[in-house]
Amino acid sequence: MKILTVVSHPRVHSLTFSVSARFTQGLADAGHETEVLDLHRSGFNPVLWEADEPDSSTDSKIYSPEVETEIERMKKHDALAYIFPVWWHSFPAMLKGYIDRVWNNGFAYGSNKLHHKKVLWLGLASAPKEHYEKYQYDKMMDYHLNIGIAGFCGISNSKVEILYDTLDSRPEISERLLTQAYNLGLYYDNNSKAVT
Repeated sequence: MKILTVVSHPRVHSLTFSVSARFTQGLADAGHETEVLDLHRSGFNPVLWEADEPDSSTDSKIYSPEVETEIERMKKHDALAYIFPVWWHSFPAMLKGYIDRVWNNGFAYGSNKLHHKKVLWLGLASAPKEHYEKYQYDKMMDYHLNIGIAGFCGISNSKVEILYDTLDSRPEISERLLTQAYNLGLYYDNNSKAVT
């Protein structure tokens, strides 16, 4: 399977990018092909201007060259993965802007839906799992990403995975998180088999 892996973090030397590297290694070891899109280093502009504003009056709007390029990139892949730090119990503005601009009317929703078989949302959260469960932030993210975004755009196989306690600098915690990321790649076809 060809999987587009989109990474959003301002620093290359971050746990987010280490997780991305282990995840894509898992994909490769499972025989998948992946392309990694680094939103920051690619120069992607997350700000939506008039050229990319959704237009429900037409099914064939031509978007800005930057967005058309990203739409073509998505079309070349069978499945998707998004890796990001969890900020304010959601993804960063850079990734939100990417979704706003690229998952657009006539391509991702409206007259057409996304063709992708699966999407994985892999977030890195500084708080412990108990904190997310106590306030139901995990359920909120599940609903928002799986139903509100992926489901709305035609992807029924959507899964949110959160790696917790990412500020814990103990080596055993870091290695556990990286192992989880690797297994999510290795068992991308069936995450129920992933060993955590």
